[in-house]
Amino acid sequence: MLVKQGINSGFGAIYMLASSPVLRRQQFLIRSLGDYSDQNTNTHQKGMQGTKFTSGASLEADAENVLRAITPTLDPNRHKGQAGKIAVIGGGREYTGAPYFAAISALKIGADLSHVFCTKDAASVIKSYSPELIVHPVLEESYSVRDDEKGVISGKVLAEVDKWLERFDCLVIGPGLGRDPFLLDCVSKIIKLARQSNVPIVIDGDGLFLVTNSLDLISGYPLAVLTPNVNEYKRLVQKVLSCEVNDEEAHEQLLSLAKR
Repeated sequence: MLVKQGINSGFGAIYMLASSPVLRRQQFLIRSLGDYSDQNTNTHQKGMQGTKFTSGASLEADAENVLRAITPTLDPNRHKGQAGKIAVIGGGREYTGAPYFAAISALKIGADLSHVFCTKDAASVIKSYSPELIVHPVLEESYSVRDDEKGVISGKVLAEVDKWLERFDCLVIGPGLGRDPFLLDCVSKIIKLARQSNVPIVIDGDGLFLVTNSLDLISGYPLAVLTPNVNEYKRLVQKVLSCEVNDEEAHEQLLSLAKR
């Protein structure tokens, strides 16, 4: 209703464009990509100067051109899996959204196959979000494992992940993982397996909680990428550098943290 009224009322069109979430996302995409082609440079600059200079139709067209430019061309000579196979390690009773978004985002930007290794409680929920994801309900939490069974169950979890590991181009560890002690212990062993196979790993979410308290898991491994938010970064600096985050020395602190 607002869109129709905005288009028909003159000044309302500018308001509609300026307040449209779709427009804001399109402009962010264009700014992020910069001058993806010389042909559209002037259009981008106009879009950045103000919405009143650009019509909704041209912004739609511009965003479409951006998406076309970054979308991989279909190649009849390639087969399924050549564009990337990703595995997300995470997802428990409390958190099912984070592993889903991590896995589905990999597919949306071009990966061919996306797996999620999660607990049994989370598996059916994550499966219901999308039929495109391959979900493995192999992880266990402390509440479902007796103390005398932990060694056996941990071995089964590792064996299940290990038989898939060589197929993956990257592991994403941590989204929706939670902080259950037994689960974190299993994931620690998965990280060690990935290092032995030289599989790149991205550490996010509660995976950062895990490695902050066990720095040896990633220390000296150049194929590990950490993606902390503000608070997670502060904890890393405190743990690794034994100091507080200093805005004036932010660049030096970041380099020092990466080298450690």
